[in-house]
Amino acid sequence: MYGNYLDDAAKIVAEKRAENLKFEHARLTADEKDQLLKEYHPDRIASQFVELKIGPNKGQKAPIELAEMLQAKPRLEPEKIDLGKVNYEADVLVIGGGGAGTSAAIMASEAGAKVLLVTKLRVGDANTMMAEGGIQAADKPNDSPAQHYLDAFGGGHFDGKPELVYTLVNKAPSVIKWLNDLGVEFDKEADGTMVTTHGGGTSRKRMHACKDYSGAEIMRTLRDETFNREDRITVVDFTAAIEIIKNDKGEAAGAVLMNIETGEIRIAKAKVVIIATGGAGRMHYQGFPTSNHYGATADGLVLAYRAGAKLLYQDSLQYHPTGAAYPTQILGKLVTEKVRSLGAKLINKDGEVYIHPLETRDVNASGIIREVKNGRGVKNEVQDAVWLDTPMIEMIHGEGTILKSIPAMYNMFIKYGIDIRKEPILVYPTLHYQNGGVEIDKTCHSGVPNLLVAGEASGGVHGTNRLMGNSLLDVVVFGREAGIEAGKMFKNIALTDNAKLSLKHVKDFEKERDAAGIKGDVMSPKLLPRYTHGNPEFAASAKDQFAQDERLVNGSVKA
Repeated sequence: MYGNYLDDAAKIVAEKRAENLKFEHARLTADEKDQLLKEYHPDRIASQFVELKIGPNKGQKAPIELAEMLQAKPRLEPEKIDLGKVNYEADVLVIGGGGAGTSAAIMASEAGAKVLLVTKLRVGDANTMMAEGGIQAADKPNDSPAQHYLDAFGGGHFDGKPELVYTLVNKAPSVIKWLNDLGVEFDKEADGTMVTTHGGGTSRKRMHACKDYSGAEIMRTLRDETFNREDRITVVDFTAAIEIIKNDKGEAAGAVLMNIETGEIRIAKAKVVIIATGGAGRMHYQGFPTSNHYGATADGLVLAYRAGAKLLYQDSLQYHPTGAAYPTQILGKLVTEKVRSLGAKLINKDGEVYIHPLETRDVNASGIIREVKNGRGVKNEVQDAVWLDTPMIEMIHGEGTILKSIPAMYNMFIKYGIDIRKEPILVYPTLHYQNGGVEIDKTCHSGVPNLLVAGEASGGVHGTNRLMGNSLLDVVVFGREAGIEAGKMFKNIALTDNAKLSLKHVKDFEKERDAAGIKGDVMSPKLLPRYTHGNPEFAASAKDQFAQDERLVNGSVKA
């Protein structure tokens, strides 16, 4: 029980549960989906986007918060950075320690490359770790990569780059085998057959999971494999890349690094650079809560953009329909889509099933926003929301299903006295995924020579909406592809002489910024969010951090 005013609201859901369980809401037509998205999806609110004034995507729109970062003042003054003092040398530099970064590092090392993996927190502090529902792959007799392609391409509003979607779905079965061979504990039947389920927008049961700890289990395995290769992979944690370094030919040749704790600057030189920095949820676009990890601040987009790489669908974000909306302590935390794939339905305050639970994420998110805006949401002190009727799961599949299949969900809510086996939970969209990012080709090349991008920092794989289970697939498929490609490339590339390392592109960017009349002291990449919650003491701390950033820019913190 909630033990407050919400108990009465939950009783309405309980009274209609048996009736709602039998009711199957019709799928929306294409026109109905388009209208719902047009009226209620956050990406369609024109006032929340601005036109970029500089850079490769000049003239295109981007979220206000992202545009500020893309056009912000760099964190360093190029003339104050000594590029002749190189601290690290590697064949391949991987920036980011999540699923894409570790997959890339593993495959590059497999090809004999000396790999340097730098991450601003720790290996595994990534959105990969927080993914819950599963990973898609068409590896059952009634399925095929072609069917997976149709689901993924259509689910992305036909905006995905065909060659990227093709690579995603055709590499999926072999990726599942690779992860299984590395030791990922996928859910299996007694005979060893992998258990697969539906997800929103899937026409076949192709979701492979590890209960609802899928991302954590995959990340655990990739992290361990990375550490097992210490002879070939050097990990430097709590260190962020703050600028890409080029050579005199305009090729990526390394990165300027900053120790997150001390502010010290280090120079890394490499033959190939892979950006795998993940998403942007901690930008809190339009004030939305987020399911993302603490470091998800769009750093890779900023680094690549300043280096001259073009972005694709930078104006497209995914708001996962079911973020926790109560209590405050877990606001925005992901309630995996697996809850709905097991049978829980979305219910408004009147106890009505108002939409099919397995519509695509953007459609279901828009549906929840519509219900709340039109007064059919459940009012509460944290975030007005709708119900997700979790007790339906055990009515369908039997007692014990929740603890067996989604234990993380049970544990997340029971800490606050909410037993999801007996009580419905409140949900509202949470900022979950960066659909757009750096434009890449099927082998992860950006428009900048020797600069590859993989995972959530890239754009084009999912079009303008992503299906459940294709993110974990994306990070492993394209992380591997980036590592394989880098493993081929480094053998034909010589390390750049120190004297030819350059930050000229940063100076050029600053000139372009000045010419466009862009003012302000905001710096990028953002690196970490700053939360004050209205607390003057926290606000003072944030101000101190800004002052430290200023000292860095002005050269007080030396390389």
